[in-house]
Amino acid sequence: MKRLNTIIVICLLAALNSCTIAQELPELDDYISNFNYETRSDMRVNSNELIELLEIKKAILLDIRFDEEYNSWNFPFAMHIALPDLPENLKKLDKNKLYITACPHNDRAIIAMIYLTNKGYKVKYLSDGLLSLADYLRGNNAYNFMQK
Repeated sequence: MKRLNTIIVICLLAALNSCTIAQELPELDDYISNFNYETRSDMRVNSNELIELLEIKKAILLDIRFDEEYNSWNFPFAMHIALPDLPENLKKLDKNKLYITACPHNDRAIIAMIYLTNKGYKVKYLSDGLLSLADYLRGNNAYNFMQK
């Protein structure tokens, strides 16, 4: 799965580099040139880490799924902006906050993380995805989290 995510990111970056979006984002060159093991490690959090960050109000979960997906099931504590709507909704985001982008399987979360990072936002992505977060937030975990 990690290898697949790496391949997805490489393909996305290659695609961005060959289109006009990349020309509008000169920071992308810097991001790629300075990418190292620390950057790789720092760009993601898992469900447990996310819950800890949310409990101490150090992050905002940004659900970037399509509206239909979000409307069929969602997390009431998450902010929702569908990936295609991010460019027109940047004004809703605070550059002083940490955002954790999320979708079920990371593909869109990684795209959103790269896009927002290159727009100057502090962003990580949920490495185990929303499906794992839903699994994590069952029973006592859900009860304890919602009580805080």
